Amino acid sequence: MEKSYKTFLKNITTFVFDVDGVFTDGTLLITTNGEMLRKMSVKDGYALKVALNKGYNICIITGGTNEGVRNRLRGLGVTDIYMGAHHKIDALEEYLDIYDIDDQQVLYMGDDIPDIPPMKRVALAACPQNAVPEVKAISRYISHINGGQGCVRDVIEQVLKVRGDWMDHFSAAND
Repeated sequence: MEKSYKTFLKNITTFVFDVDGVFTDGTLLITTNGEMLRKMSVKDGYALKVALNKGYNICIITGGTNEGVRNRLRGLGVTDIYMGAHHKIDALEEYLDIYDIDDQQVLYMGDDIPDIPPMKRVALAACPQNAVPEVKAISRYISHINGGQGCVRDVIEQVLKVRGDWMDHFSAAND
């Protein structure tokens, strides 16, 4: 019998996220001059700041290259951002090596085929409710929330609650 995803939460110290389809709903609005606009949940941003302020590791690995996305994430305090990562497993391995992080401490949330190799490497593979079927099939946890609507908050909040780091942060985060 497979272990419940909840048994892995207490060991998580590191969150790795894709962007499009996880922080965003996967929809792109394209302006007449070709600029691509995305929408992100402020609830995800709040939880991200709380986790960072509590000392959790946050890494972003995305195939996208939008500087607006980088600016938003940097504004929240994220420093480890891999953009244009078409082989996400390579970026994940580099990140884990740099910080000497054990796979068993990592939660990776992705939503599409390029996320599968890194998801298979970590202790807790998670995805939004609207992830593709292939990603859902390998995920230990499928959020009840869609990408771009708070699924990042969902997984961060669950880990922080289990580790006793959630409700003692009121002055720690502002988005």
